[in-house]
Amino acid sequence: MSYVITAPCIDEKAGECVEVCPVDCIEPGDDQFYIDPEICIECGACESVCPVSAIFHEDDLLDEDLPYLEKARKFFGRE
Repeated sequence: MSYVITAPCIDEKAGECVEVCPVDCIEPGDDQFYIDPEICIECGACESVCPVSAIFHEDDLLDEDLPYLEKARKFFGRE
């Protein structure tokens, strides 16, 4: 399990999440940031600083946000 970055991040890419991540698991993509689920330690630091409320724990994703979990897995080559 890990955190997932969803739609509000698209084209926003504020970056506060990257700055606070203690394990450097957040990487920039073309249109949004992605959290590597293999590295994430589920500390929640990223969620608390996101200015657009785009970050959710995988267990708390709404059905419409599930594609962002798959998008992150593809980004890191873990389909």
